[in-house]
Amino acid sequence: MRILFSFLFFFLLFTLIFIPSPSLAIGYAVPVSKDSTTQLYFITVSMKTPLQRTYLHLDLGGRFTWLDCQKNYTSNSYKHLPCNSPVCLAFGHNYACSNCFKPPGPTCANNTCGTFPENFVIRKSYISIAIVDTLQLSTSDGSTLGKPRTINNFVFSCAPSFLRKGLAKKTLGVVALGTDNFSLPLQVSRAFHAPKYFALCLPSSTSSPGVAFLGSSGPYRLLPQETDLSKLLLYTPLLPNPISDSLVYSVLPSPEYFIGLTSLKVNDKPVPINVTLLTINQDGIGGTKLSTNTPYTLLESSIYKALTDAFVKEFRAPNLTVTKAVKTFGFCYSANQIPVTRVGPAVPTIDLVMQSESVFWRIFGANSMVWYSKGEVNAWCLGFLDGGVGMRASVVIGGHQMEDNLLQFDLVSKRLGLSSSLLFGSTTCSNFNFTTTK
Repeated sequence: MRILFSFLFFFLLFTLIFIPSPSLAIGYAVPVSKDSTTQLYFITVSMKTPLQRTYLHLDLGGRFTWLDCQKNYTSNSYKHLPCNSPVCLAFGHNYACSNCFKPPGPTCANNTCGTFPENFVIRKSYISIAIVDTLQLSTSDGSTLGKPRTINNFVFSCAPSFLRKGLAKKTLGVVALGTDNFSLPLQVSRAFHAPKYFALCLPSSTSSPGVAFLGSSGPYRLLPQETDLSKLLLYTPLLPNPISDSLVYSVLPSPEYFIGLTSLKVNDKPVPINVTLLTINQDGIGGTKLSTNTPYTLLESSIYKALTDAFVKEFRAPNLTVTKAVKTFGFCYSANQIPVTRVGPAVPTIDLVMQSESVFWRIFGANSMVWYSKGEVNAWCLGFLDGGVGMRASVVIGGHQMEDNLLQFDLVSKRLGLSSSLLFGSTTCSNFNFTTTK
């Protein structure tokens, strides 16, 4: 009995020592930068052999990553995907094989799996081929960077150079973070047996990067505090859309992230809107999605009018006047009339109410207003735009409204975690410590 007890004791001790603690779980972290010209976002990774720093436009709801292979694609490790290979069949479409009559290269091979890379910023697509190559990511404990790890067979599509139009100049393609099996988060999960989670913290600064966490449900920590942001999240379901907004993959379900917005409030007062527009119908029309392909939130025309009417009504003060509209923005206020607080200009709050009155995403001035300066004009402009009557999604939440908020995407439970503005905690998405630990 004593021998059995000793065996069990040491077995349990061994188990406790060598089972990794959830708080020490290893994920991956990549910098997310904001382009000053386009106001769009891109990540920085290392790809190819030898490894080369690569900048890719961040498409939050993208289906398939692609790179410009037309010019100067140099790598010793790329491989084409044959037609009818398991990976090609797993793409979920039955397009014809690709054949090429030019000299062999990254964009030219026979009996190769065909793909359709898409640029949703300019809504263009092109037929091309799929390849695999090396992708290296830095590990992270949620606080700093650790040793890099490599995916030897990262799957993506080649694309012609013209498809980069509308993206930040330094980017060489698009990284897809959508729900498709070949998005970056799900390839990371398969390659490293990591949890099907990722978190996005978009920067408001164009000089300091934010961060994306891959393959980890937390912790997520930003300087100067050591608070684990994963413990502060409010959750709302991610909703399916049966019809894709894709130019070529419309027969497939959408890989984009939709949430169940049920109402809007300005300064805690309900905004009268047609709530049927907030529901996704059987044709995939309606609802609310998150997008990094548009800098500012787009609203269906009637929702836009209702929101702006309510905002202007609430935002009344002595000597406060709406200035002449400037390029892009419909409602602006002279900057010297609005005090600035820790969470941005002191303006009415806008609440995106989800499945219940207690679950809402509160948007403060830093995320509702956009600084505009040209010549003698200095103004704060409302960063919600009229998207027109024929919008496919009635509300498209743009990048500006997501900045300095941490968003966690749980792809198993299909839910979105929201931190609200990090500015209240005296930190920003640019405060991740990108120092590498030994």
